[in-house]
Amino acid sequence: MSWEAEDRVIARVNQACSHLGVNVEVRNQARIHIGYEAKFGGTYSPLNKVTDGIDRYLIRSTCLGGDVGTGELYSTHGLDDLQNDLLRMNELNPRPGLFREKAASYQARWPWLALVE
Repeated sequence: MSWEAEDRVIARVNQACSHLGVNVEVRNQARIHIGYEAKFGGTYSPLNKVTDGIDRYLIRSTCLGGDVGTGELYSTHGLDDLQNDLLRMNELNPRPGLFREKAASYQARWPWLALVE
């Protein structure tokens, strides 16, 4: 749960993925609640399981996770928004300002994505 442990994992993943030419972002979801209010405002209760974190992603189409061991896909809201290139706020974590900021960063990289408000 320490910052140092998370940083070690981030460094290892960055090294392992450096040849891909893409940004791979690793975060320990179990730690998110610790500095959330100071960084983003508002509260963020601790997560009890990995799907709790996935369920709270700001954008519905990103509420996805894969189990490396079984190959199972977990999707909070299904795949329709993802398949249709839609960015819609996740009603399970309604934070309009943060949603718009993240959606804008996605659209800057992938301009074909459509914002749904």
